[in-house]
Amino acid sequence: MRSVRPDLVRTLVLVALLVGSGGCARERGGLVVATSNDLQGKTSPCGCHTPKGGLARRATFVDSLRAAGREVLLLDAGGFFPVTDDERDAGPFVLETLGRQGTAAAGVGPNELRFGYSFVRERAREAGVALLCANLVRFETGEPAFEGWRTFERAGVRVGVFGLMSETADMGPARDSLRVDPVEPAARRAVEALRADGAQVVVLLSQLGRAPGESLAVRVSGIDLVVGGGGVPHLDDGVRVGDAKAVYGGHQGWYMGVTEVRSAGSGRADLAVRTHMLGPGVRDQRATAAAVEVFEDSLNARMRRRDAELAAGARPGERPEHYVGMSNCVRCHKQEYAQWATTAHARAWKTLVDLQKESTPACVGCHVTGYRQPGGFRTAEDAARLANVQCESCHGMGTDHREWQDNGNTVPEAVCRTCHTPTTSPGFTMAAYRPHVLHDPPANLRPLPESPAKKLMREGADPHGK
Repeated sequence: MRSVRPDLVRTLVLVALLVGSGGCARERGGLVVATSNDLQGKTSPCGCHTPKGGLARRATFVDSLRAAGREVLLLDAGGFFPVTDDERDAGPFVLETLGRQGTAAAGVGPNELRFGYSFVRERAREAGVALLCANLVRFETGEPAFEGWRTFERAGVRVGVFGLMSETADMGPARDSLRVDPVEPAARRAVEALRADGAQVVVLLSQLGRAPGESLAVRVSGIDLVVGGGGVPHLDDGVRVGDAKAVYGGHQGWYMGVTEVRSAGSGRADLAVRTHMLGPGVRDQRATAAAVEVFEDSLNARMRRRDAELAAGARPGERPEHYVGMSNCVRCHKQEYAQWATTAHARAWKTLVDLQKESTPACVGCHVTGYRQPGGFRTAEDAARLANVQCESCHGMGTDHREWQDNGNTVPEAVCRTCHTPTTSPGFTMAAYRPHVLHDPPANLRPLPESPAKKLMREGADPHGK
């Protein structure tokens, strides 16, 4: 009998609890506030050992909440635009998808302004998502750049929502037209206005980071729920902050927050807060998955065209220190090459090609040699020479060969951890992994434990959830 994935079990238990409490909960309002934050333009699950997130899984999860018989207020704390200019198109697509999923409002963070104020404002209008920020102001007129706050009514409960941006945020090209006012006075104005409008529950969509957001919630009374964003960790349970609770979903859409409003009268709202991982056990919603596939194919095609154009153009003069490619190393190191060819490093590029991620900047760097460095991998046209984790990935640029010899021929752990991070390789230790890449491996070498992603691929499934 196949084992049931823990994340699927948690989702099913959540739905069962909501359905089971349906009658009593509806009398108390029957409302669930579902939240996300810091999506960073990510449309598909991450390339981690346990692939998490993705817009199609998000859609399924939200559908499951609605199917449980509760009304859902869907909110995002901001940070949904990408962190790199190369993936600019992902911002509008994510925002459009949030709108289709029924997101009522979203906060505003620095990422949303990296392509200009007018750009995000128009994309939000087209998507039908209200962008809220109570302390972002136009220089010329002193008027709010976006709505500061808004009240929504769901299941007989009036929910007031407002957003805040950090006073130290870099607004990019919008810095000449917008300013960020102090957060505390803005928060007090927002809470007062929302309560005057009859809000029974007040929600802050925060792009302040964890410590500043919690500190604000303690100082400003009247906030019931802080949806943390702006570089926050993931926490399973809600955190009590003064009279409020805070929900932290990490980043890249790996988790969603679920806040059950158990009561919301004239007194303090009673909230039950949890986060839920969008792991492989949460199936893709077909319509959203199809839209994501079309978008990613289009984005990758555009990136390949750009790469081809770069490759066709004249390369700038290389510095004396540069990558030379493995073919130069093999001339003297044939035995080392033969051993390397048996390792996972020699198949790194193929894993991207198989998943059609070979033009995704966030993935490419750890699957090739010398990414965007002098003489190193720049575009897919360089794959024949510099694909995979080759000699120079560990031993340094070929032009520094003499320095490598003089310094003792040791690969520092920091070099490995550039790619083997807690996210991509949570079980990584030098003691366990290093023997598998030694050019003279021990005779009794045991295989590394199979990661969840490799298991999915062996069983014929896509670890990215497609």
